Amino acid sequence: MSKVDVAIGLLFCKSKVLVGWREAKQHQGNKHEFAGGKVEQGETPRQACEREILEETGLHITNWHAWDTICHEYEDLTVTLHLFYAHTHQTEVKAPWQWYERDELLNLNFPKANDAILQRLQWKKWIKITDQFEQSEKALVYWRNNVELADQPLANLIINIEIANTLLLDQQKQLGAIHLSHSQLLQTTSLKTGVRYIAACHDAQSLQYAEKIGCDAVLLSPVFATKTHPEAVPLGWEQFTHLAQKSNLLVFALGGVSPQQDVPCYGVAGISQFKAL
Repeated sequence: MSKVDVAIGLLFCKSKVLVGWREAKQHQGNKHEFAGGKVEQGETPRQACEREILEETGLHITNWHAWDTICHEYEDLTVTLHLFYAHTHQTEVKAPWQWYERDELLNLNFPKANDAILQRLQWKKWIKITDQFEQSEKALVYWRNNVELADQPLANLIINIEIANTLLLDQQKQLGAIHLSHSQLLQTTSLKTGVRYIAACHDAQSLQYAEKIGCDAVLLSPVFATKTHPEAVPLGWEQFTHLAQKSNLLVFALGGVSPQQDVPCYGVAGISQFKAL
């Protein structure tokens, strides 16, 4: 069976992901694809990623973060996908490349090797913050206390990095996300590959830093004054909207918002108003 190394570049613009179309003559043709191509002799996967993205989309992106490595066996070929990702404000791309919302990706026809990628790209729009261990079908659950997780399903849970570091790497990869507090974020210089991260941000500087080190999402707070953090100065809708729209990450509004609230960002998070989820 033939083997091939492929470099894939996942490009994100806020909640959208760049997707193309494979020609019929290509392996796994007539299907959607993420940008990338074969790693040529003498180049690293990261170099191949940057080269392929420029050739295919016309975008010159250099700030790539390692995403994961996936090995998949087709009937005629074994493919090792070296995955990288980057955020961009550049939205003009060559045909047939298009920007799709994340939930739209599930309706597209990708090769089977991309199943794990598609799963990781999906984020629920609600995050329920709680001290009582529980699961929810509607929301991601940010569990703030230490708990025995050995026999618990992890895909819907967000836990802080201090608790996550007590787990094996394979378990960390199964989590809904690992949470970084504002101070933990600013003390972090690199993130593990194959793991989703969500960071607490309160200003433009922390938002920019979260994007710089490769976080997937942020909790931007507080939008309004809350009983749990009465000392925190609220952003208000105007400042929150300004910050959220400048960020290229998935932004969740936190602080005095409700699950039903229409927000100028990807999703919402909260405590008291999210108990019923």
